[in-house]
Amino acid sequence: MSGEVSAAGPLGRLARAAGRARRDPGVAATAGRRAVRVTLAAVTGFYVGLYGLDRPVAATYALFGAVAMAGLSRIPGTGRQRARVVAQLLPLGWVLLTLGSVLAVRTWAAVLGMLVVGFLLAFGAAAGPRLAGAAPGLQLLYILPCFPPYAPDTLGERLGGMTFGLVLLIAAEAFVLPDPPTRSYRDLTADATDLAARCAGRLAEQPWKLPDGEREAALAAIQGLRLSNVPEAERPAGPSRRERALTHAGRAARVLLAHLGELDARADGLPGPARAALLRQDAAAADGPTRVLRSGRPADPAPIEQAARDFQRLRSGEAVDGPPAGTAALRRDAVLAATAAAAAALAATAYLATGALSAAEPLRRSELWYADRSDAALWAHRFLAHLRPRSVYFQNAARLSVGLAAARAVAGVLSLPHGFWAMLAALTLTRSTAALTRETVRLALIGTLVGALAGAGLLVAVGHRSDVYAVILPVVMLATFCLGPTRGVGWAQALFTLTVATVFAQLAPAGWHLAEDRFLDVFTGSVIGIVIGLAAWPKGAHRQLHRDLAELLRAVAASTVVTTSRLTGRTDGQRQPRLLDALVMAESTYAQYQCEVLRPRPAGERPDWQAALLAGHHALRGVRRFQRDEPDSAGAADVVDVVEVDGGPAPLPVDPVLGRASDVARIYADTAAYLAGAAADRPVVPAAVPEPDSAGAAAPARPLLFDVYAWLDSLRRDASRLLGSPLPPPGGQSTRA
Repeated sequence: MSGEVSAAGPLGRLARAAGRARRDPGVAATAGRRAVRVTLAAVTGFYVGLYGLDRPVAATYALFGAVAMAGLSRIPGTGRQRARVVAQLLPLGWVLLTLGSVLAVRTWAAVLGMLVVGFLLAFGAAAGPRLAGAAPGLQLLYILPCFPPYAPDTLGERLGGMTFGLVLLIAAEAFVLPDPPTRSYRDLTADATDLAARCAGRLAEQPWKLPDGEREAALAAIQGLRLSNVPEAERPAGPSRRERALTHAGRAARVLLAHLGELDARADGLPGPARAALLRQDAAAADGPTRVLRSGRPADPAPIEQAARDFQRLRSGEAVDGPPAGTAALRRDAVLAATAAAAAALAATAYLATGALSAAEPLRRSELWYADRSDAALWAHRFLAHLRPRSVYFQNAARLSVGLAAARAVAGVLSLPHGFWAMLAALTLTRSTAALTRETVRLALIGTLVGALAGAGLLVAVGHRSDVYAVILPVVMLATFCLGPTRGVGWAQALFTLTVATVFAQLAPAGWHLAEDRFLDVFTGSVIGIVIGLAAWPKGAHRQLHRDLAELLRAVAASTVVTTSRLTGRTDGQRQPRLLDALVMAESTYAQYQCEVLRPRPAGERPDWQAALLAGHHALRGVRRFQRDEPDSAGAADVVDVVEVDGGPAPLPVDPVLGRASDVARIYADTAAYLAGAAADRPVVPAAVPEPDSAGAAAPARPLLFDVYAWLDSLRRDASRLLGSPLPPPGGQSTRA
């Protein structure tokens, strides 16, 4: 599971980026560097093609190729990272430009092609932020041939011009005004595992406490590994085996540090030889991934797994440094066992992230279900998982492709002289909610009108003097790509209108009607965008978030009952709910919801959505730990952590375990019903949590009983955080998107 993958795409974040740029000089500086690079590549390609080679078609495609992949695309990362992405996508650009040139001759073929190609490119956002950022530029490469004269016989010149422009762009991104370097997620994870190794070593020796500095560093590392706190280009959000493993390694490092912090808080005297030995094994297990992630050389994670099994056997026989001291010792041992499990998961995922297959068979049957699958199968799994109407990736792709196809149909039927401008307007102005689309279109039309008036005045004043336009173009283009991303969509449309006026005035004699055509085409595309936005999921992720989180909470509720029922021997043919599937859908919807919320709201106006997602992760971790041979939605089998007695599992006492699980399940089921609008009363989490009653459990099963109770208590705490602030009315009527 990738986790916290942004779903809105780059165009949906432009407004927030503009707001940040006004407050953060660093964002404005980054936009300035990008503007210099795209201007240098586009203008150089245009001038060489037009004035050096006298090839206006090649010049046009060189300019718009660079503009597409640097001005319109928002590929995250440094210049060198973007240069690699553009180079990798160059063959796809050839295919799209060829397909667009061939299909553009007939309107019906162009419309059908736009419908299919537009959907596939937009749906590619499910693969992660890099492809999501490049998608708008790739769309432009396809729609660029959609203006008369439709001349497929100039395809070679078009391909040559686009290739030249993109090669110039790759060189500019790689070598001109380099961006400050960023730390990779792999390096951040290695630092966190190194810190975890030091913390575990500290807890295994006198005074069995963490110094204040390391305790604070652990908290900072836990937050630093959150994908939302990592630059987009460094997030391992893709579906490949290595990226999935690196995501899991970072999550395991966070869990390990959190458990070590809990052990530090529960320190109540000597840890004892067995506990100290396990902590030293934890330290060694965390030190291994540190070296693996920094060197890339895999090693064997087996020792920590064997140490964890030995500790479980000691707990089962109540021989952990002598008889247990009571509830506090049992709770501490439950945390210690969870710490060892997190260290084992960290070791296995770190080795897999370097390209090696882990020897941890139980983990490979659960969390590492993808270890033996090819990258092609994992890509197909990611896309198929989101190929459904409830996925925000599917909704965004369907909305955009229909809008582009409608714009292409109107441009063909009405024979618009620059029909691709209408399609470009639909591409850049359509947002994931009808409200955002209306607001964006309003600003865009104002900006386009201002730019059209300025362009008309320029065309009238300068006339047909192409040398003047050649001097003006770099200045106007630099302003367009510097101020547009930082000042908002109105500025972007105004300056881009002025840019296209100076470009087309050099290609052929042009009058003020060129500016008029530009405004009418943008108006046409804007109207189409508004209509499609009103017809296709007008609330965006707003309503969908309530539905997906309600589904997630219902899956959490069912998972607690099914899992504990199996541990007590009361299976009754129950099957594990699709918890992983619900969690993936909820995370992607929440990511888009964050992009749609442009105005800050008081904390009391919405629930803690992240607490709901955290509850999903906690539930999934417990299911995978306590269940065996039960497939999850990814086709993986889960792992059981039960205590063997005389060759068979020792069942847990039915009444206390199922009673506690039923209480937790009721809280989540009631909250899900409230979010879905099926219940009128807001759920309440009981304030007091009784101590575990292990009297009904056999002695070997007592440690497992405390492990299960610790899991259920963590879910109860998550529910308390979720319901700690007033929930909005069902359906979110009080929340404005």
